[in-house]
Amino acid sequence: MNKLNKSPWNKGKIIGQRKPLKVSHIWGIRIRLELENKVRDLALFNLALDSKLRGCDLVKLKVSDVAYGQSVSPRAHIIQQKTNTPVQFEITKGTRESIQLWINRAKLKPSDYLFKSRIHKSDHITTRQYNRIFRGWIEKLGLDYSLYSTHSMRRTKAYLIYQKTKNLRVVQLLLGHKKLESTVRYLGIEVDDALEISESIEV
Repeated sequence: MNKLNKSPWNKGKIIGQRKPLKVSHIWGIRIRLELENKVRDLALFNLALDSKLRGCDLVKLKVSDVAYGQSVSPRAHIIQQKTNTPVQFEITKGTRESIQLWINRAKLKPSDYLFKSRIHKSDHITTRQYNRIFRGWIEKLGLDYSLYSTHSMRRTKAYLIYQKTKNLRVVQLLLGHKKLESTVRYLGIEVDDALEISESIEV
């Protein structure tokens, strides 16, 4: 009965496109998590950035999805829950180190969820819990939480890659979008962006 009455965390709230984090925000959060020795949260934060996964996919990752044997893999791939399509992502050196530290600290087995719930022994953290954890990160920086959400984590690296390369196809592949138009809308590309690119090309 409780499940029937349970409403989503965003019910009744105005949900629009959320801002990606800036590089200064990323390092501000990382440094604070390291100083506070929050091993799990640091692994979660780093993997959320690298994987560019939706929260529903991120919280369901198992150790075997990212690690092989005694080491964390430099790349991983999963089937996305929302679209049922495969997507690959990189796991950078710093992220691998933070995940390995968390696996060792929590004594996780390959079959375990990477981010197990502290409430239910056999379950992973929920997207609602992930949202609360993310809010804590944002509040540590003194940022306006209404401008950000866990989707900011999915957008951040994709947006930084686009800003550096202007390559929509690369971002489309990394996000697992079926249509390029979806990537354009997702990144919030406006006419000014197109004109800026056009102005940089001389013919």
